[in-house]
Amino acid sequence: MRVYGVTGWKNTGKTGLVVRLVAHFAGQGLRVATVKHAHHATETDRPGTDSYRHREAGAAEVLVASPHRWALMAELAGAPEPPLSELLGRLSPADLVLIEGYKSEPHPKIETHRAAAGRDLLAPTSASVRAVASDTPLDGIGVPLFDLDDTAGIAAFIAAEVGL
Repeated sequence: MRVYGVTGWKNTGKTGLVVRLVAHFAGQGLRVATVKHAHHATETDRPGTDSYRHREAGAAEVLVASPHRWALMAELAGAPEPPLSELLGRLSPADLVLIEGYKSEPHPKIETHRAAAGRDLLAPTSASVRAVASDTPLDGIGVPLFDLDDTAGIAAFIAAEVGL
């Protein structure tokens, strides 16, 4: 499975970059999957829906299916968060999996950076950060630097990294 990550601190452009990369690769006819890590409780359905009521009643997993999409929700019920490797194993085959977040996991990744966020780069201390996408010039970072909006250049870099 070809896996590549987009990581960085809050409000540095991770989601925007992932969305643009998905559109770019999907536009080339590739099947792309994504994994998004959140640090807060994430609700995928709303109170009052049947699936919500199933979960609230104690269902360990709820699968919702329609003619347009299906989704599987699993309740951890106090169990630890599954490791990324286990979650990746649940995905259907894809040409590329883009992972948003998971700063400390060992998969290769590009770091997003915005000067306004006021945070230090992860790249100098993380061997898994292979490049930085920034809204400002940076010197001496030790990895390739891309403009944060250079979707085509970043996509080409990722494609070369994973052998697409």
